[in-house]
Amino acid sequence: MLKIKLSFLLFFSFAFFSAEIHAENKRSKEIKEKIRQFSNPIDEVVICDLVTFINRRLSTQTDKLRAVIAWIANNFEYDIENIFAYDYYGDPQELIDHMLKNRKGICVHFAYLFSEIANRLGIKTYVITGYTIQRGLIDTLSHAWTASFVNSTWLLTDPTWTVGHIEGHEFIKAHNDAFFLITPENLIRTHMPFDPLWQFLHYPISHQEFYEGVQFASKNNPFFNYADTLKLYENSTKLEQLISTLRRIERSIVGNTLAVNQLFNIQRQMEAYENRIVVARYNVAVVLYNDGVAKLNNFIDGWSRQLFSKKSQAEVRGMVKSIEKLLINSLNGLQEIETTDINTKKSIAEFKVLVEGTLARTNDLSGFIDNYFNARNARRQ
Repeated sequence: MLKIKLSFLLFFSFAFFSAEIHAENKRSKEIKEKIRQFSNPIDEVVICDLVTFINRRLSTQTDKLRAVIAWIANNFEYDIENIFAYDYYGDPQELIDHMLKNRKGICVHFAYLFSEIANRLGIKTYVITGYTIQRGLIDTLSHAWTASFVNSTWLLTDPTWTVGHIEGHEFIKAHNDAFFLITPENLIRTHMPFDPLWQFLHYPISHQEFYEGVQFASKNNPFFNYADTLKLYENSTKLEQLISTLRRIERSIVGNTLAVNQLFNIQRQMEAYENRIVVARYNVAVVLYNDGVAKLNNFIDGWSRQLFSKKSQAEVRGMVKSIEKLLINSLNGLQEIETTDINTKKSIAEFKVLVEGTLARTNDLSGFIDNYFNARNARRQ
């Protein structure tokens, strides 16, 4: 009796699951037909038009993302000939621009383009980098996919694998919903992020476990509150995000060459970001100094031409104080710059000497003005 009930339950479940897949495939076809109506030329402007087109015709987040996949499949090719030539860690905007211009790319181009459109549709989406296992073998190349916050849940999409797959030396376009908006528990069977945060699991799988084909990490492992970690990540500066990512990967890495390369890439990003901060702060200090010098020269010129003869001591002193403030802010900005580059340190040190010298002359000018007004007041008495 129990076996009969169980068999019936399994049959019912399978029938329900089959009906669900059929409904999804039917909906995918309907959306593909809708998206074929959108035939604008491929460029930056087209993304704005595409977002408007999708929002006007589709209501659910799932359908909107299906439309994005369909549009990418219709308009872009996988550049299998240059699969080894691309920089997996290039600037995101440059990767998107490349895809729009050349109408072809690899996984990172597909992922960043999908993410860009999804975010413009109002669906929070991140690009994830890592590696995959296929036919029981760890791939030797890095890979990129996406995570989208759909209906208050994090679901994962591999835009490349959804659009098609590689057979030999050819990319075959064949829509595969198995890698569209699936749960983290399912994707971890084939996709391993470098950063465990992007597993979206309370018990992340280690690199070693992934190598061994383990699909469910033991709950004896330390609990990981990925939701709180993600909130902290989202509220951090770019540099803080890079630092936290670096630390998480360092703690989880076990002999994985691709993950080691990712660490080096993050370190390069940190250096580049820190250099941009140094340059930005240096440039601000230069602007403040130049403004101060310009005002100082104007003041000296006006003083020599007796343009301030009718101004009070407080007014004239206020003019000099405003110059001093600009120079002091410039000096403070230089002192806050932290860098390990020897040439940059030398440039900052030389510039500080220049600012300090100009500030000293401005202070002398303040003393001269005080003496001038004191002497004039004495003569009047």
